[in-house]
Amino acid sequence: MEPVTFTTEDGIRLEGELRMPDGATRGAAVICHPHPRHGGSKDHPLLWAIRNDLAAARGLAVLAFNFRGVMGSSGTYGGGRDELRDTRAAIEAARSRCGMQDPPTIVVGWSFGASVALREALDDARVSALALVGVPLRPGDIEMPPLPDRTDLRLFARPALLLAGEHDRYAPPEDLRAYGAQFPQAEVVIVPGTDHYFWRREKEAASVVGAFADRVLSRRGAR
Repeated sequence: MEPVTFTTEDGIRLEGELRMPDGATRGAAVICHPHPRHGGSKDHPLLWAIRNDLAAARGLAVLAFNFRGVMGSSGTYGGGRDELRDTRAAIEAARSRCGMQDPPTIVVGWSFGASVALREALDDARVSALALVGVPLRPGDIEMPPLPDRTDLRLFARPALLLAGEHDRYAPPEDLRAYGAQFPQAEVVIVPGTDHYFWRREKEAASVVGAFADRVLSRRGAR
């Protein structure tokens, strides 16, 4: 695991960790963490499980980073708007460090990170595929950046995964299936018997994300 720092277009210095694959590199991945104001950081066990699966089993160079204002990253919370800049810079950092020219790039976001990842991916042609874990369709009293409307989702013609636990109150299965139906190429996966946090089911959730990444890379011929 290599500590890395990189700078956003507005001069914010972000910290992250780059996990290179055990074998040949097939592409790059970026992981966006949950809400900065509710304890979110790159170090949650679920995100560790995802980065380890993507690097060890799928051949991806994986960058997990902290949004601005979290732990060693400079700046302050940006309401989900400035975090788009953070994600944009993280994508560039992962791609430039993975050792490939124009690598397939998968962006993974969980909760708040899923909403940021989705909005960035809609406007960023470098994103080959998108994995959204517990996308906050029903945030309740937690302040979340707005999700794209369904007209915009129809324009995202790249592979997408929408993953949630059966008892996720922020992404109920019925809502998630309806939201996923708006994407041209979306897989919706519900993990039974767990909720938004996947406690003690982290590896299971990570394997779903990893298998999705495998399918994306195989279709692109990145073997």
